[in-house]
Amino acid sequence: MSTVYARLRVTDPARWRAVALAWRRWAALAGALCGEFGPAAARLREVWSGAAADAAVARLGGFRRRLVLFRLFCWRADQALSEFAAALARARTLLDRARRRAGRSGLVIDDDGAVRGPAADARPVAADLALAITVAARADEAAAARLGGLTGAATPPADPVRPGCTAAPAEVRRWWATLSPAERNWVLATEPGSVASTDGIPAADRDLANRLLLEQHRADLGRLSRGTGGLDELTARLEDDAGPRAYLMGLDTAGDGRAVVALGDPDRAGNVLTHVPGMTSDLASLGGELTRAERVAVRAAELGPAQSTSAVLWLDYDAPDFLHEAFSDRQARDGAPELRRFQDGLRATHDGPRAAQTVLGHSYGSLVVGESAASGPLEADRVVLVGSPGVGVDSAAQLTVPAERVWSSTSLTDPIQYLAVRPGTGELWFGENPSGPDFGARGFRSQPDAGHLGYWDVGRPALDALATLALGGEPVTRR
Repeated sequence: MSTVYARLRVTDPARWRAVALAWRRWAALAGALCGEFGPAAARLREVWSGAAADAAVARLGGFRRRLVLFRLFCWRADQALSEFAAALARARTLLDRARRRAGRSGLVIDDDGAVRGPAADARPVAADLALAITVAARADEAAAARLGGLTGAATPPADPVRPGCTAAPAEVRRWWATLSPAERNWVLATEPGSVASTDGIPAADRDLANRLLLEQHRADLGRLSRGTGGLDELTARLEDDAGPRAYLMGLDTAGDGRAVVALGDPDRAGNVLTHVPGMTSDLASLGGELTRAERVAVRAAELGPAQSTSAVLWLDYDAPDFLHEAFSDRQARDGAPELRRFQDGLRATHDGPRAAQTVLGHSYGSLVVGESAASGPLEADRVVLVGSPGVGVDSAAQLTVPAERVWSSTSLTDPIQYLAVRPGTGELWFGENPSGPDFGARGFRSQPDAGHLGYWDVGRPALDALATLALGGEPVTRR
């Protein structure tokens, strides 16, 4: 204990984030070099032919494959070190809390981490210290194991048989677990598109596959003469080290665009919040939705530093673009099976003790969540509905998630409660108001001036409530 305490006391998590970022930048540099090999081979073919030319082109292809494998290695190191830094930051939060408590009570924490003073006053300080040391020690052990297991080798899978496209996420997960690290590297390096958006593949591996495909997505948009603003913003967030590490679990640039992005590794987090956004959500507006999801993850780490929390932005349905589309439940019904499948995948790929899974739907996204929970079993320990136009049913009892685990809030100034009303009925467009007393959900407090997007305002009651719910706690109830 004394050794871990001494190291934790002088550790700066920012330095580990900087090391993780360095690995991420090495991956980016290797990607730029990879991009040169295709044109180089084409130019070579224009001026040279024959056996020697074939051998030279093959050698260039070999170099490119090695660079791709190097990128996978860099990103895996980045992932391990980023999660290590995040855990150390939470441990330092606990340590700082213990120090403040000790200072207020006149206690002394000696160099070995022992608390000196009256036993009654020392107990909460000692408890925080013990938690801090436990979090740091476990993080150190996990990071060492992950870094020690890194390999740049790649070999084709011995068994070419793979799960079909309709296979359940649990079946996909079992198949992936049968592959060796070198075989997984081969699949990721040679055919990333086959696993990039596949539920049942771990988030860390999906992140690698999707990062490899980013430049291809950019090229596709260029050929279609479409702007890359949304993709540029997403790329910038993937390269950022200012917040929780982003894991790109899915990306589709067709139509308005779709994306699934996790802030923090959901497979290693004790709590996982899935954020389902509402009307007008698309690739171009991804930045704002990511910010809202990230604020919950950050606040949860502040309120509950003993636990790790990942927030996932799930924009993998065709969100309505205009009000006339939002007056139909078609897009919510279409998205509901995909949300259920995604939640099944989170459960299947989770590493360690069972995570507490929370699904949050905002605006039209709450209807997607409601349809998911009404039409089949939804892998969610809690459902949270915010600024809802109705969820497709008139009672929480009609959902497959128990009513006592359904929470809802609508601010007094949220225009949804006036805009989403059926003419002449006074009822919301998609059923009973889930924030009303007759629906049967549990209400939580949101500030009166939140409007439709202010539930994530920093320092306000609604954000604290959302973070508390993500942690599995009991927020301040509506009043």
